[in-house]
Amino acid sequence: MTDDDGARRPATARTDTGLPPHAVVVGGGLAGITAALQLADSGVRVTLLEGRPRLGGLAFSFRRGELTVDNGQHVYLRCCTAYRWFLDRVEGAALAPLQRRLDVPVLDVAHPRGPRLGRLRRSGLPVPLHLAASLATYPHLSLAERASVGRAALALKSLDPADPALDGIDFATWLGRHGQSARTIEALWDLVGVATLNATAPHASMGLAAMVFKTGLLSEPGAADIGWAHVPLGELHDTLAGKALDSLGVRTALRTKAERITRGASGRWTVEVPGERIEADAVVLAVPQRETRDLMPEGALDDPDRLLDIGTAPILNVHVVYDRKVLRQPFFAALGTPVQWVFDRTDSSGLKGGGQYLAVSQSAAQDDIDLPVADLRARYLPELERLLPAARGAGIRDFFVTRERTATFAPTPGVGRLRPGARTHAPGLYLAGAWTATGWPATMEGAVRSGFSAAGAALSALGRRHEHPLQEAV
Repeated sequence: MTDDDGARRPATARTDTGLPPHAVVVGGGLAGITAALQLADSGVRVTLLEGRPRLGGLAFSFRRGELTVDNGQHVYLRCCTAYRWFLDRVEGAALAPLQRRLDVPVLDVAHPRGPRLGRLRRSGLPVPLHLAASLATYPHLSLAERASVGRAALALKSLDPADPALDGIDFATWLGRHGQSARTIEALWDLVGVATLNATAPHASMGLAAMVFKTGLLSEPGAADIGWAHVPLGELHDTLAGKALDSLGVRTALRTKAERITRGASGRWTVEVPGERIEADAVVLAVPQRETRDLMPEGALDDPDRLLDIGTAPILNVHVVYDRKVLRQPFFAALGTPVQWVFDRTDSSGLKGGGQYLAVSQSAAQDDIDLPVADLRARYLPELERLLPAARGAGIRDFFVTRERTATFAPTPGVGRLRPGARTHAPGLYLAGAWTATGWPATMEGAVRSGFSAAGAALSALGRRHEHPLQEAV
């Protein structure tokens, strides 16, 4: 809560000890960091527990020789107002800029007349005309297919993504009912949907798909403009986030895993970690669904085993360091090849010596996630040569892969009824994480929004004055 001049106003509620209330946040990913920041901003004493030696959850960096490597390529859109708040809050927005206007190069290497490059980009016209010119000239679809996309988009615009009926059907079924061919799904709907939902259309809830496309493409002209970190993710989600937490007096305990949480007769909570018992007035569990299930006390949810029914989906990233520059664009998407999206990470990784470092991001990677590195090398290097003629004959300075087998929750039809809200039946216990009921798929945006929800619920119960960070944006 702030005064009219913007200065932070100290909250006045106190516990019976005379101190401000104390909250423990379990989990130092984006959801947990956001909850900790929000709680501390409102004058709550906060302890943040993270079992890993770093903050950032599954959006992190590590060292490999001279390189600083992101475990996966993460992007966000202009419509991701919560993640943009997060970047502003940790003073990292300038390090992860947005495109001035959406512009996605799409290269099809399987066209009968040879490789064809198209672009998905917007103009400054109002919705839906902002994409009309791009769609009219998109070379990867026939004229009839382009017209069918426009009709489907108008039907999509009229949907309510929160309608439970939409959660029960898959995206492919809906697209088929609205005249979308297999080629249209491959070259447009899945091109976007796989990257944002981590599932192909037959395996994606229509409710989540409607949310992605309606918000990203049909809400306002600039909603789908793409942003990505121009520095290692660890600089944003660990270093800068840690500084923001430190500035608020948050106690951040890394390499510290919560082993048990219990609620005493007084209504206060005890969080047990190796060698310590931490007392708290509120606890936020910001960890994956299985870990949440194991930590929750009996009765916190009506059917906690339903959390185990929320499946997971993998993401694979293939990293290639060439001895020369082979790509002029910062990124592109691909058709007619197993390769999905390719990003230039040369500058952000700190690569020296005149080569180029490309990261190939493969969502919904169930078929490849467990393949040996040698098999992945044999599969993806020739495909990159098909896509990038300059890579033919280029030397490979390094080739490695990163695998996140449980990168996201699986956005399957029916998952909406399984995702719990922030509040539990246990007073003072709250849930956060991209897998909770945010209305978004498993994105950085969803994670930050879940942190808002958990912190807001906790602050209301503690009697702390607070405002939702996005109240002016929604």
